Amino acid sequence: MNNNFFAMIYSFKDIIPVIHESSFIHPQAAVMGNVIIGKNCYIGPGAALRGDWGKILIEDGCNVQENCTIHMFPGITVWLKENAHIGHGAIVHGAVIGRNCLVGMNSVIMDNVELGDESIVGALTLIKEGEKIPGRSIVIGNPGKIIKEVSDEMINWKTKGTELYQSLPKAMFEQFKPVEPLRQIPDNQPVPPTLYSTWKEHKK
Repeated sequence: MNNNFFAMIYSFKDIIPVIHESSFIHPQAAVMGNVIIGKNCYIGPGAALRGDWGKILIEDGCNVQENCTIHMFPGITVWLKENAHIGHGAIVHGAVIGRNCLVGMNSVIMDNVELGDESIVGALTLIKEGEKIPGRSIVIGNPGKIIKEVSDEMINWKTKGTELYQSLPKAMFEQFKPVEPLRQIPDNQPVPPTLYSTWKEHKK
C-alpha cells in the first residue's frame, strides 16, 4: 500500500507529516506540518489537519471523516487516541480525544478538553474549553452536558462502526480510482451490502 493518490500533504517549517503506509489520505484532504498518523487510519475528503503551531497525533485505527478540522493554539498537541472516530464536519481544536471515542457530526471540541476513553459525543454538541469528561460518558447539547454512561451494548455498536472505517483504507487502495461518469444507470448497477445500522435501528 502507499499514499500515492496525490493527497495534499505539505511540509511546514521543514516538518514533514509522518503517515503509516496502511493509512488512506483522500486526495482532497489537507495534511500539513507536524502531523503523525498511525496504522489503518482513514482521513476523508475535505478534512484539514493543520500541524503548523503545534502537533497532531493520530493513533492507530482512527478515522477523521469528511470536512473535519483539526488544529490548535501554539505549543499544543491534539491527540486522537487509538480507534477514535471523528464524525463528518466535526472540529477538534487543541483537545485530547480518548481511546475508542465517538465524536458526532458537526460537534466542536474546544481547547484543553480531555474526552475520556469510550465516550460518545452527540451530533452538534459543543464541549467548552478545559472540560474534563470522564470515560464512558454520553455528552450532548450546547454547551455539552453528560446525560448518562455509555453501556457495553452501545460501545460494542460504536466499535463495530469504527471497524468498518478501519477496513476502508485497504478497500480504497484497491478500488478507489478516478473515472468518467456514466450518463445513465446501468441495468447491473451493484447494490452495496448493509454492513451497519444506526443506533435506533440496532435497538429495534
